[in-house]
Amino acid sequence: MRWEGNRESDNVEDHRGSGGGGGFGFGGRSIGIGTIVIALIGGWALGINPLTILGLLSGGGPVQVSEQEQSRPGPEGNDREYKLMKVVLADTEDVWTELFRRNGGTYQMPKLKVFNGSIATACGQGVSATGPFYCPGDQDIYIDLDFFRLMESRFKAPGEFAQAYVVAHEVGHHVQNLMGLSTKVHNAKRNASERQANALSVRLELQADCFAGVWAHHANRARNIIEQGDVQAALAAATAIGDDALQRQSGGDVVPDSFTHGSSAQRVRWFTRGIESGEIAQCNTFEARQL
Repeated sequence: MRWEGNRESDNVEDHRGSGGGGGFGFGGRSIGIGTIVIALIGGWALGINPLTILGLLSGGGPVQVSEQEQSRPGPEGNDREYKLMKVVLADTEDVWTELFRRNGGTYQMPKLKVFNGSIATACGQGVSATGPFYCPGDQDIYIDLDFFRLMESRFKAPGEFAQAYVVAHEVGHHVQNLMGLSTKVHNAKRNASERQANALSVRLELQADCFAGVWAHHANRARNIIEQGDVQAALAAATAIGDDALQRQSGGDVVPDSFTHGSSAQRVRWFTRGIESGEIAQCNTFEARQL
């Protein structure tokens, strides 16, 4: 991926070392590395902080945290992955600002907060074991960069463009939030069965994959960022985190009715649709007869 020298976003904050540190714990109990790996896979499969889900299911909405509890950014890092996050977020800002403008809207930029251990969010306490997630309560994206090591070792999806795809997917959730789609899905889930709610989640997640493809389409046209093998790396990441692939990896049966993100083939299909078309209208998973 060609990105060095491109604009860096001012909306990335480095919270590493300012929150819960590098350790993992919950309720005073330590968590083993095996549990962390399993939780990372499960958290990424769900695509959101588990505390957010608990709050929504209970009808209480996002859990608010006091100002004193907020994790504050420390000295900004200079490591390569952190700089990549700044460039990728800047790229999404440029693309979505223009796309919103074309459609008569104004894009509100999210913040991307890099952390390790734990961090206070408007959706509750975020932990590294959750994996990358978007919090609609504060409209921020949270990511522990160690997740990329898991992508390489467990998901066999290395590469900077695969990492960019992860960020672009979470930005896709922010776009859905701005468009009011997330709220509509949440309201529809209230009176839905578990099977129906899961099906709605799949359509929401596949649309975020498509939006990630839309970003890649326009970013590449404007800045020629994609190198040979990059798209294949992103498709490998999408394949690895399909619900069917994750269920097989965990040793269980593949149960389509339990899918919340979509199968590997579906995730690849919708990301490909976005990157080939570059059109928001092509990402309407909610009216698609076949996913």
